[in-house]
Amino acid sequence: MNISAVPTVTLNDGTEMPQIGLGTWKLHDDEAVRVVREAIAAGYRHIDTAALYGNEEAVGRGIRDAIAAGDVTRDELFVTTKLLNEDQGSQRAQEAFRESLGRLGLEYIDLYMVHWPWPQRGLYVESFEAIAKLQGLGVVQSVGVANFYEEVLRELIERTGVFPAVNQVELHPGFSQAGLRALHEELGIVTEAWAPLGRGIVLMNPVLDDIAIRVGRTPAQVALRWLLQLGCSAVPKTAHAGRLAANLDLASFKLTRDQMDAITALDDAAGFGRIFADPREYPGEVG
Repeated sequence: MNISAVPTVTLNDGTEMPQIGLGTWKLHDDEAVRVVREAIAAGYRHIDTAALYGNEEAVGRGIRDAIAAGDVTRDELFVTTKLLNEDQGSQRAQEAFRESLGRLGLEYIDLYMVHWPWPQRGLYVESFEAIAKLQGLGVVQSVGVANFYEEVLRELIERTGVFPAVNQVELHPGFSQAGLRALHEELGIVTEAWAPLGRGIVLMNPVLDDIAIRVGRTPAQVALRWLLQLGCSAVPKTAHAGRLAANLDLASFKLTRDQMDAITALDDAAGFGRIFADPREYPGEVG
C-alpha cells in the first residue's frame, strides 16, 4: 500500500487527519490487537475507538506493539477515542479522559469526542467545554463530537464559542445526511462517517453493484469513494485482512458526477435511511 496515497483532511485547528480510518467497534482482546497491527501494516494511520467499545486497552496494545516493532512512529498515527455517556459532566469528563489515556497507554490522544449528546441528561455542553480545556496541555490535539444533530451542534458552539473539529455521525449510502453536512461545511467542521457501509446492509443494492462493475471495484470501495468525494472522513470496521487493504485502496479511481448523484439519490429509495439509534432519543430518559 502506498501510504502517501491515503488522502487527508485539514481540521479547523490545522491538524491533518487521514480521511480513512479503522473503526474498532466490536473488536476485543487479542482480535483487536491483531486487527490494529494488521491495519497499521496495511497503511492505516487513523485508528478510532471509544470508552463505550470496551477495547481501549487492546487497541492501545496493538498501537504500542506496532510502534515497538518499528512499523510506525507515534507521530505518524492519528488516534481517536470518545467520552462514555455516563461520564458526562464538567469534572467527570476530564477524569474519564485521563482514564482513557491510561487504558490506551499513550502520552496523548489526537482527537477526543463527546460520544453522544444525550439531550435528556443535558450535560453535553459542559462536557465538551471541559474536554476543550485539555487542549494546550499536551494530552489532546483536537476535540470533537459524535452523533450531534443540528440543534445541539449550534447550541454547543453558541454557548462555548468553540467549534468542534469533527462530528462523527451515522452516514452511508441511503442516509447521506445532506443537511447536516451542509451545516458542517458552513461551520468548518469535518463530517466523519461511522457505519459507512451500513454494517454491510446497504451494499446489497443494484445501484452500487452496477457502479462497482463499471469501475472494477467492490461495492464497499464504491461506497467509501463516494464518501471521500463528498469530503467526508470514514472509519469502516473490518477484522478481515483482505478487506482492510481494500477499504484503504481508494485513490486509484474516481466516481463520475452521475455515479455520485445515483448513490446520493438512494436517500429517496424505499428501505433506506437511518439504521441505528436516533441521537435525539438515544440513550433516553435519565434513570
